[in-house]
Amino acid sequence: MIKKVIWFCFSLLLVNTSLQAQKIYNKIDTERQNQWADSIFNAMTPDERLGQLFMVAAYSNRNEEHYKEIDQLVTEYNVGGLIFFQGGPYRQAKLHNRYQAEAKVPLMVAMDAEWGIGMRLDSVYDFPKQMTLGAIQDDEWVYKMGEEVANQFKALKMHINFAPVVDVNVNPNNPVIGYRSFGEDKYDVAEKGIAYMKGLQDNGIMANAKHFPGHGDTSVDSHHDLPVINHDTVRMSDTELYPFRELMKDSLLSVMVAHLQIPAYDNRKNTPTTLSDKVVTDLLKKDLQFDGLAFTDAMNMQGVAKYYEPGEADVKALQAGNDVILFPLDVPKAIKQVKKALKKGELDQADIDQRVKNVLRAKYWLGLEGDNMVNMTNLNKRINNDYALMLNKILYQKAITVVDNQDQLLPVLSLDKKKFATVHFGEKAPDEFHRMMDKYAKFEHIQVDTLTDETLDYLSNFDLVVTAYTGITNSPRNQHGVDDEKVEFLKRLQAKTKTITIAFGNAYSLQYFNGLKNIICTYEDNELTQNITPQIIFGAIKAEGKLPITASPSFKKGMGIETLTTSRLSYGFPQEAGMSLDTLRKIDAIIEQAIKDKATPGAQLLIAHKGKVVYEKQYGYQTYDEKRPVTDRTIYDIASITKVAATTQAVMKLYEQQRLDINKTLGDYLPELNATNKGPLIIREVMTHQAGLKPYIPFWEQTVKDESLNHTYINDAPGPSGSPAIMEEEVPVALADSIWKWTLASDLRQLPRRKQKYDYLYSDLGYTLMQRVIETIIEEPLQDFVAREFYAPLGMWRTTFLPLEKGFYEEIAPSEVDDYFRNTIVCGNVHDQNASVMGGISGHAGLFSTASDLAVLMQMNMNMGEYAGKRYFNGWTVPIFTNAQNMENRRGMGWDKPITATDEGPTSKFASASTFGHTGFTGAAMWADPANELVFVFLCNRTYPDSENFKLIEDNVRTRIHDLVYQSIMEP
Repeated sequence: MIKKVIWFCFSLLLVNTSLQAQKIYNKIDTERQNQWADSIFNAMTPDERLGQLFMVAAYSNRNEEHYKEIDQLVTEYNVGGLIFFQGGPYRQAKLHNRYQAEAKVPLMVAMDAEWGIGMRLDSVYDFPKQMTLGAIQDDEWVYKMGEEVANQFKALKMHINFAPVVDVNVNPNNPVIGYRSFGEDKYDVAEKGIAYMKGLQDNGIMANAKHFPGHGDTSVDSHHDLPVINHDTVRMSDTELYPFRELMKDSLLSVMVAHLQIPAYDNRKNTPTTLSDKVVTDLLKKDLQFDGLAFTDAMNMQGVAKYYEPGEADVKALQAGNDVILFPLDVPKAIKQVKKALKKGELDQADIDQRVKNVLRAKYWLGLEGDNMVNMTNLNKRINNDYALMLNKILYQKAITVVDNQDQLLPVLSLDKKKFATVHFGEKAPDEFHRMMDKYAKFEHIQVDTLTDETLDYLSNFDLVVTAYTGITNSPRNQHGVDDEKVEFLKRLQAKTKTITIAFGNAYSLQYFNGLKNIICTYEDNELTQNITPQIIFGAIKAEGKLPITASPSFKKGMGIETLTTSRLSYGFPQEAGMSLDTLRKIDAIIEQAIKDKATPGAQLLIAHKGKVVYEKQYGYQTYDEKRPVTDRTIYDIASITKVAATTQAVMKLYEQQRLDINKTLGDYLPELNATNKGPLIIREVMTHQAGLKPYIPFWEQTVKDESLNHTYINDAPGPSGSPAIMEEEVPVALADSIWKWTLASDLRQLPRRKQKYDYLYSDLGYTLMQRVIETIIEEPLQDFVAREFYAPLGMWRTTFLPLEKGFYEEIAPSEVDDYFRNTIVCGNVHDQNASVMGGISGHAGLFSTASDLAVLMQMNMNMGEYAGKRYFNGWTVPIFTNAQNMENRRGMGWDKPITATDEGPTSKFASASTFGHTGFTGAAMWADPANELVFVFLCNRTYPDSENFKLIEDNVRTRIHDLVYQSIMEP
């Protein structure tokens, strides 16, 4: 009696499965669907009806001979559909339209696109593989991927995606499924399978669950032979069938039957499940009550083709109960054999007719009664759209897994006095990984060719070595490409210094990393995973993924550490921060026109919003000869930005340390000034440019007489042109002393009539004076202080004075062809002439940097002095200096400010009153807007080759760009 009750309940479950499978058809007019299917059926001959049960392979990367073969199958044999394989979007679209135009009955078009159509077509990016998706903890993202893959299909007017794979991969050595599975847990596989399926089917694309009844525990690839699974029916039902049942309960429209030998279901020799009525009819259609479409796996696979002739296999597949024969080897022969089987009564005509009608009903649901032609306008752009690119990045980000962090190295916080290195094996360097690591700290990138003690000793001198282990394969053969000798080398290295190892590839490879610590698994190796992983290492974003499989006892399913995030800048897409990418793209035209107009030969641009760099681009070249393109590593002379990026930072630090009182005079700190007109000047007024100092005095001219060097000050120093040239490293101490004396002896401006105080007038001289004040207090050079206190711990390793002395050469953009003073191309030496004769280091000029480095500095200041867990200023310090100081002067102390009622200002008209930053004579600009959480950096060398070229300023290039940044926030 108990058995009868259990069986009755199980029967209700199966009936419910059948009813649930019909849910999706209820979204359309089923009466009209049946009418359309019947009308098409009645208009076909018996032979034409048989053709509807075949889906043939089509390629868009072959020759006309192949295309004509497909023409013939469409026109003469009325095949029901095509499955496209290799090629490209435009080529496929062209062939698609050709074949559909020829078809009497619209063709059902499919693709085996488990990770999107990039799996088959060139010019299209790949979405993550299913095992990568298995590491994501929120299935909503899997749904979103299914949704976007559906959009790819619709762009190409395709109808069926042979996905998702819902095989439960319990065999780590599975040679054919592995990374194509969501994982080893049947519940996870089912949940993610449903999410992917619904993402497709909710958007009009038929999903296909494969490989029924379960290909996850095989050691043979069915492409090459017939795998045998010896589990009993209880185990098969409990594990392998579970995800299929769950998808059927929801709304699954089709299933692919695998080429497997499962004796528990059918013990006839060499009888793959594809050709077994006990599996397709009895198990799938009767027991599980599945009434969607049953597709065979490709009939060219050796799991079938090795044992059965073309035609014979197709008949057996139909006898087994399949609805559609996929990738038949010989359609004419197959149809001929099917007709014979019908005549002999080996196939039932009514049953075959019903399957044809089922195919036609599916075609109606897929929209084949309407327009079936691909619109080729902007096809690639519609497929590779901005949202899809952003989604792809987010999917990888949410999957990457920190599987071990026992040394608590992740995230890396402190950069102080640390030496960092990356290691990679093999010839191909992970360039994007290196580029992104350099965003956060100075790394030496080392290729290890020989695993010697000498190499080990060299690496052990670094405080942290990060190994990018690339070359990992998806095949379990040869240990997924992991070399034991290399792993042993890394074990020896971790005994000597701190290490992090990144497994760029298949999660099953982790079994060969046993004994290593601090491991990150990326599941795949591509530009996105190489871009994201450094951001996780440095805490710009967090790791969220968890292992979907067990690789070894040390690396079990479910392992995954959610790491902490810091306030370090991350890198992403504008949409992630609520900005319009289309609006930001308008910036490109402005800069490109500026380059065309020769306002500047090139430029760097960086925009960060809400702590995320959302737009970082480089334009043009270092010079107009177009030999060296601008990259994110190009270093620019940032001219007067030195005032805030160096001098003001030092003043702020000394102020909060109570070592410098901004309300005291210069003479209070430099007694020698008390005998001059500079001694009484109040530091606050010097910093706000209203101390009465003249804007600029060309002291450098005193070193030149009759257009030749005045040998009183400078010895001849031949430059690249062969003419005498002033090189900063050759400037004698006596000349710097002369500059200082001339500064002190200079007159102040005349006090405005009836005024008690000087009004605002921008001046360089005040920052020359402040440099001396700072260095007197700290008793060391300004450049050493700011490098130690700010640049090094912030990771700003490309920000420096005298960049040639630091080993930078080709990365430096030249700033001028100087034929009037230094008689050389000024490159790596400061452009400002006064700063040049001071040795290249001054409080007002001399600093070189990149856009990404300056963005870090601005983000730190906008964070009220905090960055990546380290406090550089107390929270109250930054506002004191960045706020405007009085009503008649827009400036803060050191910092420039935006537009006011009486002053047009140097920023966008949309900038908030809290905005602070600075511009530079060479064309540089940087701004932070705390109210809008916005950082904007623009660097260029508009002064090359001629510093009298003011087109960039005259055309308001920087402010127009800045306006668009704000508009992208206002119009997302």
